[in-house]
Amino acid sequence: MTVPPEAERLLESKPLMAHLATCLEGRPHVAPVWYRYEADAVEIVTAGRKLANIRENPRVALSVQDDEDGATKWMVTLLGTATVVDDEEETETARRRINEKYDAEPDAYAENTLVRVDVGSASYRTY
Repeated sequence: MTVPPEAERLLESKPLMAHLATCLEGRPHVAPVWYRYEADAVEIVTAGRKLANIRENPRVALSVQDDEDGATKWMVTLLGTATVVDDEEETETARRRINEKYDAEPDAYAENTLVRVDVGSASYRTY
């Protein structure tokens, strides 16, 4: 088990924004994403620069944090390897699950592609 049970509970607790970090040619890029975590893997659906960077360099980081009035309650950081899933049926299924989590229309962001991140290591802290 890569992700400690307490960190899993935090990641699954509510629909929070994650920040995905990619890197290409020594230049990091960080962007907010919706995500779904399950069993040492993260699903996101994305497009643009994030997707292009992942196709070139699959090593990524994902950070999720919960705050209350500007004070951090907890944070989880995941390091892993991303795989672009160029399968429309799998992408549609993942997109619907993620959109449901964030209370969006099931077909929202139909142009996005599924990326699955296999977690290699995890750290977390509660405050």
